[in-house]
Amino acid sequence: MRVQSDAAAFYAQPGVMTDPKQYAPLFADLPGDVASLCAIVQGCMIHIFWAERYGLKLAEERQQEVQIRPVDRKLQRLLELDDRPLAVARPPDKKLVGNCRDFSVMLTAMLRHKGISARARCGFGMYFLPDHGEDHWVCEYWNADEQRWVMVDPQLDDLQKGVLHITFDSLDMPAGCFLSGGQAWLAARAGQADPDTFGIFDMHGLWFMRGNVLRDLLALNKIEILPWDHWALMSKEDKDLSEDDWQLLDRIAALCQQGNEAFAAVRELSQDPRVRPPDGWQP
Repeated sequence: MRVQSDAAAFYAQPGVMTDPKQYAPLFADLPGDVASLCAIVQGCMIHIFWAERYGLKLAEERQQEVQIRPVDRKLQRLLELDDRPLAVARPPDKKLVGNCRDFSVMLTAMLRHKGISARARCGFGMYFLPDHGEDHWVCEYWNADEQRWVMVDPQLDDLQKGVLHITFDSLDMPAGCFLSGGQAWLAARAGQADPDTFGIFDMHGLWFMRGNVLRDLLALNKIEILPWDHWALMSKEDKDLSEDDWQLLDRIAALCQQGNEAFAAVRELSQDPRVRPPDGWQP
């Protein structure tokens, strides 16, 4: 129980990316249920790769909004576009441009502000293309009554569900719909999955999966980096990995899917110099 309470307390507090800072009042009057919060996130943000489906052609300047890492700066930009309360759904051209990571991080920030334990997860969505794991982020929150982490995809609104023919509950996703970086990595390492079926666009394979293993570890330590942020072990080519590097990746992959009992080990691994942000790195 101590391990569980430690994890719950850790994930109920904001991190470097999810602290709204001076914009915290924007979260004050938001509802506390996940369905309503997902609708609010969807009403404030538009996915860069889905924008044209909503009738919006993004100028290059607007596309650069995906480079905004922390939630406080996202909220600042949101207010520049439309200064109404967050619960007011914006038209497409007044929504903040983001990607799956940004939808998940925003929901995580809102839940943590409500004192609900939540965390973003980096891995692969299995529902975008047939027989393919698409580079993707989701959110998990701790259901204290059921004593389990509930997985949510806050990006999936009614339009996307229709296009993708989604039949599962995106507010309580069943196992297998999303694979964390570690789950996919271990399946590929065991020969149970083809690493070339995991990635995005023309980027795929073990080298790409390795990045998501490490981004997921960092997200579990409340450092939700951008999908293209990389350093140290994320930047090496496969041929340059040592045996110790491979063993570290396998250990990280295993621990990141073990649940609250691995909380202390997951926290410790994030301090490995092959994983942690470089000195002087700023979000």
